[in-house]
Amino acid sequence: MTIRQPRYSKEEFARRGDEIYETQVRQQVEEGNHCKIVAIDIETGDFEVDQSEIAACDRLEARHPDAQIWIVRIGSRHVRRFGGRTQRTA
Repeated sequence: MTIRQPRYSKEEFARRGDEIYETQVRQQVEEGNHCKIVAIDIETGDFEVDQSEIAACDRLEARHPDAQIWIVRIGSRHVRRFGGRTQRTA
C-alpha cells in the first residue's frame, strides 16, 4: 500500500480547496445537497458528493489515485462538530 504524502502546506491546501469550492463547485452542488459532503481534488478540481465522507473520497480516489482531497460540508462552515450543544429554553 502506498502512503500518500501532502504536497502543500496546510495553508496552501486550505486556500486551494476553498477557492475551488467557491469558484467551481459550489454553484453545481448547493441546491438539493444541504449537509452532504463534497470531496474535491485540489489539483484537478474534480469532485464527488455523498452523505458519507468515506464514500465521496473513495469514488474520487478511484478516479484519481493520488488525489489531494479537500472536504467541505455543503451549506456549513464545518465538516464536523465537536463537543456538546446546549439546549435553549424560551
